[in-house]
Amino acid sequence: MRKKMVLIGAGSAMFTKGLILDILERDQEKWHIALVDTDTKALNVIKLICEKLITLKTADVELSYSTDRRDVLTGADYVVCTIGVGGRRAWEEDVFIPRKYGVFQPVGDTIGPGGVSRAMRMVPAMVDIANDVVRYCPDAMMFNYSNPMTVVCMSVQRATGVPIIGLCHGVPNSWRRISRFMGFDPKEGEYTACGLNHMVFFYKMRHNGKDLFPDFIEKINTSSADENIVGPLTADFVRNHNVYVASDDRHYAEFVPEVMAENAYYGKTLGIGGKPFSGTFSFEGTIAFGDEIFAEYNQYAESSEPLPTEFAYRDEDDREELMDIIAAINDDKKAIYYANMPNDSAIARVPSDTFIERPVLVSGSGIQPVQLPDFPSSLLPSTLRYAGIYEIVVQAALKGDVSLMRCAIEESSIRLGQDQLQKMTDELLAAQKEYLPQFN
Repeated sequence: MRKKMVLIGAGSAMFTKGLILDILERDQEKWHIALVDTDTKALNVIKLICEKLITLKTADVELSYSTDRRDVLTGADYVVCTIGVGGRRAWEEDVFIPRKYGVFQPVGDTIGPGGVSRAMRMVPAMVDIANDVVRYCPDAMMFNYSNPMTVVCMSVQRATGVPIIGLCHGVPNSWRRISRFMGFDPKEGEYTACGLNHMVFFYKMRHNGKDLFPDFIEKINTSSADENIVGPLTADFVRNHNVYVASDDRHYAEFVPEVMAENAYYGKTLGIGGKPFSGTFSFEGTIAFGDEIFAEYNQYAESSEPLPTEFAYRDEDDREELMDIIAAINDDKKAIYYANMPNDSAIARVPSDTFIERPVLVSGSGIQPVQLPDFPSSLLPSTLRYAGIYEIVVQAALKGDVSLMRCAIEESSIRLGQDQLQKMTDELLAAQKEYLPQFN
């Protein structure tokens, strides 16, 4: 019997190809993949790419597609969301508008003015999707990859009751990067991590049963700039706390507002110049990278030639864990993964309904969160602070409350005068007006 997965936001340049390949490589299973995207052009491109990938892999996979998710949700076993409301053009406004007021973000998809702005347009769309899941496929498992992860998941569960599960590749990719940096196979070591998405703390790391942090810190201190994988902000945190922050400076910097001022990131400005995923994390470079990927997809889609074999190549960092999680459930094989789920007392004093990224035990019994009584108290101040800010963002996004939105921006940004804060908030709302039904 075929399992059915509905992929909403299928036009994503960052996720769809990897997720589709993960399914196609499980050739012992039969799947029906339903692609959904409200952008007709993007949907057609990814549909053609998927058809060619199925041919390339000679996979027994059925494919359907629609711009209206209600056409394909019925009978779904899994609903996977990778949407980005407004696409890269709306994302640019999230970052470029705050720059005018002196706030420089490398990504702008999690917290700070850019992340708050993104949340305002993501939450209504995701709540609508979850309501349709309840209506058309109430037994389906719902997974989310869209950012801001924490706010999206909290809002969906609070507004609809759907037990949404957030997945992010930050933790496993960070462990692979650390292992390569330290010169050992990732399977030779172990780690324990927990926190808020994009600020997840690796507070235990071991290699062959030995605490890895002393050697890790020494390697950070003695490596050249070209060799070092750890950004200066994260490196200082490791030295001070014996804790590594997953996703490193590119995301962690947005939880440290003071470095988002001009020239405040170790004498440089975040998001300006450099490369997309290193240095000062060029935001324009990240956007251009996404545009280039879509242009490449479009070229392959329109070509009458089959896909080249190398198109299906990817390294470990391009893989997602969704299909492994589904397999562990279906095959009843116990394994530990990382997922975003409600805290439920895993971290003491953090609200129970705050979504945290934490280890989960996956088996035929489903996805069971692991409790963490050893979470270091030294990590509570930043965790509690941003858990509180996320609560404000969730309420602002669900209610369409401008004052709460402004409060969330103020608490997660460099200090601005009230006049500047008001103007920035109003400008962000005006720029994204078409995607903000709760404010209209």
